[in-house]
Formats: sequence, C-alpha cells, structure tokens
Amino acid sequence: MPTSRKPGNRHVRTRHDHATELAEDYVEAIDEIEREKGECRVTDLARQFSVTHVTVNRTVSRLQRDGLVETQPYAPVTLTRTGRRLAEASRKRHEVVLQFLLALGVSEDAARTDAEGIEHHVSDETLRVMKQFSENR
Repeated sequence: MPTSRKPGNRHVRTRHDHATELAEDYVEAIDEIEREKGECRVTDLARQFSVTHVTVNRTVSRLQRDGLVETQPYAPVTLTRTGRRLAEASRKRHEVVLQFLLALGVSEDAARTDAEGIEHHVSDETLRVMKQFSENR
C-alpha cells in the first residue's frame, strides 16, 4: 500500500500542518508589518493577533530557535532569509486559496476568513488544481 494511503498518514500530516501553522502566520504577519511600517515590534504582533506580549515573546523565541527570525530585547523582530522564504510561500498559498474560493462564488469576507485556515492544510497537489481552476474559469 502506498504511503499516502495508509490510514494514519493523513493524521500525521494534519498534526504537522497544525504545528507549522503558527510559525507561518507569524512570519507572514511580520513581513506584512515590516512592509507597512518599516519594522515589526512585539507590540505590533500582540495587536495583530490579539494576544499578550508574553505570548508573542514565547512564539518569537521559538521562531528564533527555528532560524526564522532575529531579534534582541526591545529591538524589532526581523525575518531571516529562511523566514522570508516561508512568509512568501505562505502568502502565495493564501492567495491561491483565496482566488479559488472567490472563483467558486464564495463572498469576499468568507473567502478571506476561510483562506486563513485552509492555506495551512492544503496539499501541493490540491493547491495546483485550485490554481488551475481559478486561472481557467
């Protein structure tokens, strides 16, 4: 039986997707805030995600440990090259999912909200088909 068809394999992928979802959301947000304001601070992220500074600091520490961001106490949070690549890939996935949902006739508000969750769990194959569908409609 091929690996992708083993019953437990779907759950492994889903757990992996959940584990990377927070990192993807944060690097995407850091990139957006840097583009808008020139720099990103912990307070910006706390406001963006409606969480405490402590929560942001813990998450930023994990992102720093994983090589996605660089920061010092009381300094802006910046993306590393790896973090920037992840932010760009997340943004592209988000856009493909959004355009697909809009092509299906989903309202813009619902499509924007739903794309936030779907983008983290869609396979490369499904993403390719979504993109083709949206481009060929």
